Amino acid sequence: MSNTIIILIILAVIVLWVIAAFNGLVTLRNRTKEAWADIEVQLKRRYDLIPNLVNTVKGYATHESQAFEKVSQARSNAMQAGSPSEKGAAENALSGTLKSLFAISEAYPELKANTNFLELQRELSDTENKIQASRRFYNGQVRDLNTKVEHFPNNLIAGMFHFAKMDFFDLGDNDAAQNPVEVKF
Repeated sequence: MSNTIIILIILAVIVLWVIAAFNGLVTLRNRTKEAWADIEVQLKRRYDLIPNLVNTVKGYATHESQAFEKVSQARSNAMQAGSPSEKGAAENALSGTLKSLFAISEAYPELKANTNFLELQRELSDTENKIQASRRFYNGQVRDLNTKVEHFPNNLIAGMFHFAKMDFFDLGDNDAAQNPVEVKF
């Protein structure tokens, strides 16, 4: 009788551990998805600001159409990117084109004094800061999930229930990725 009780207790402990491990993985996966959704909200805000910024600059620098087309194409590519790695590469390219747009604005003192342009710059700068904070939070969640998926014995549960590692949102190693969009007044 006592052996049966001991076996039942051991089985109960194993079942409880599996439930706890599974629930922990679900929680981390959901937090990671929520963090990615936060990034997408900030990126959408950025995408919505860019056409207004381009149109404002166009009013002063009409002969810079090639730069405007590059910004529009980079924005379109960024909006269509899917995975975090694709999104990181597309965002990197978009940051580079935005820098060229702000470089153009330097040649037009009237544009730099335009209140609409200044407000758009301020909003874009604020959005860039929010994207950076969201990215840090997302990458922290990915780190925690990936660690739990790889650690023994959680990796057994992760394998049984098809939990997979997720990609970090990395902007790469080049200069455009390491330096935020510079907003000058």
